[in-house]
Amino acid sequence: MIGAGNREIHLASRPHGWPTAENFRLVETDVPEPGPGQLLVRNRYMSVDPYMRGRMNDVKSYVPPFALDAPLDGGAVGEVVAGEAEGFAPGDTVLHGLGWREYALVDAASARKVDPDLAPVTAYLGVLGMVGLTAYAGLLEVAGMRPGETVFVSAAAGAVGSLVGQIAKLRGATRVVGSAGSPAKVARLEALGFDAAFDYHDGPVRDSLKAAAPEGIDVYFDNVGGDHLEAAISALRPHGRVAICGMIAQYNDAEPPAAPRNLSLVIGKRLTLRGFLVGDHAGLRDEFVREMAGWLREGRVSYDETVVDGIANAPAAFLGLLRGENLGKMLVRL
Repeated sequence: MIGAGNREIHLASRPHGWPTAENFRLVETDVPEPGPGQLLVRNRYMSVDPYMRGRMNDVKSYVPPFALDAPLDGGAVGEVVAGEAEGFAPGDTVLHGLGWREYALVDAASARKVDPDLAPVTAYLGVLGMVGLTAYAGLLEVAGMRPGETVFVSAAAGAVGSLVGQIAKLRGATRVVGSAGSPAKVARLEALGFDAAFDYHDGPVRDSLKAAAPEGIDVYFDNVGGDHLEAAISALRPHGRVAICGMIAQYNDAEPPAAPRNLSLVIGKRLTLRGFLVGDHAGLRDEFVREMAGWLREGRVSYDETVVDGIANAPAAFLGLLRGENLGKMLVRL
């Protein structure tokens, strides 16, 4: 061991319903020493994401659940401080999947070197990383958005949703509508170029969406589920498509949610509802990075970040994310 001085966030207990601070534990450990093919990385930023809520449940899913009394994990970017692995050297900045700790012992094969001179390192956790690829692949490949269509995005002021709306406009959508959780977020969506936006607290989502898109929608990018999905099914025109990225409105429900009450409309309208995981679309990464990097250079895409300081505050950042307290990507600076 290199010595003491590492802090990690462990899952202390599994939440039932909404997580609380008591479900997490701050643990001090030694800084590990890398072996062959390993890198010791001093994490600088880590990501908290809605999908992590599902991994706190001990249920079978597309990824294993978090283990109790062990560090959580997730996207992180940091600096290599030690290790002997081909293609890496101390001082390199790397992207990897072992967040929720100050020092990470990373297999070199699972680390990706990034250039901090090309973009802020946080961009590799957001607009140029999994978040951006999720928006790009979900809108263009999963939903198959075409120029001239109308697009509705829920949780549109979040990291993924805000990019979906901007990409839709850049790729020729005629009208882009977003929902968000506060007047300030609605104003931000309008500043980002959304044609219409509404606060879902102001009334039934179905009514707000009908007012914002009176002629209906062709594509719905779903981050929320629940009443948003039900409203979208009503608003979709024949042969409309839904890319189901997440259903954050239901992640903390202790009981199974009721299905949308109007699912029968899927038949007559010949709708397509398709869930997706970003990992299934890795083949788009190079195309996505080229196009997104160009948009960023030209100032045609903007992105927001909410940054919380300190590993000890990572649980609070995650809880804040679930409550919608973030604008754009929620990050923790370590």
